[in-house]
Amino acid sequence: MTPIFPLLTAASLLALSPVSAAHHEKDSDGVIDIAATQDALTKAEKRSVEDKARDGARRPAEVLHYLGLEKGDTVLDLVASGGWYSVASAIATGPEGKVYAHNPDAALKLRDGAYETEITARLAANPLSQIERLNTEINDLGVDDNSVDLALTALNFHDVYNSFGAAAATGMLLAVKAKLKPGGVLGLIDHAGNPNADNNALHRIDPALAVAAAEAAGFKIERNDMLLDGYDDMSKNVFDPLVRGKTDRFILKLTKPK
Repeated sequence: MTPIFPLLTAASLLALSPVSAAHHEKDSDGVIDIAATQDALTKAEKRSVEDKARDGARRPAEVLHYLGLEKGDTVLDLVASGGWYSVASAIATGPEGKVYAHNPDAALKLRDGAYETEITARLAANPLSQIERLNTEINDLGVDDNSVDLALTALNFHDVYNSFGAAAATGMLLAVKAKLKPGGVLGLIDHAGNPNADNNALHRIDPALAVAAAEAAGFKIERNDMLLDGYDDMSKNVFDPLVRGKTDRFILKLTKPK
């Protein structure tokens, strides 16, 4: 397995803790409408046919609604890889919002730079002014503390946990938590694994382990299973053609206490 994160020690990640500061919380203007958001995603002329086809399984409008996204929000797409969710989030938050499409160096070098090529092409095809690329490491994101309304990381957390352990995984969550506004949310989406399986080899994670790491980081936790449809028995590697793109995925809505 090739981890998407550089080798960070558990100690360095655990040293990342939220910074206490007085900041105004965002006004509550209402969470995005699911139907209107999906309509905007479907009608976006510069989104490719392939990107729109992924909406069926990933259900971005429903996920972003569940996570509480509002128009004008600041979003951090942590380890954006090819930037699919960055574009979807940018359309959802609108031109008055902000989306950081973040990738560490290790992610951009994977598979001979495939993600660098993909995100460059996708953002060129979708020239949305609210998107800013952020090529930084997890322990030095380059985003102000208490400035992000919604962070999300899709299909990445298992690599951190499986490669570096629970302490490093909690440290990652603490690093993101520091960037969230009070009451802000981190949406964690990942491939669900069976508790007794070799999830390291399968590129999965037992949801209970993710919950425990989030508890250790001091988040308020909700779990949503809208992306579990029962097709996947969680016994196959996520890259197996029988389940690739169709794995059962869990969502954790992790809220930073006010």
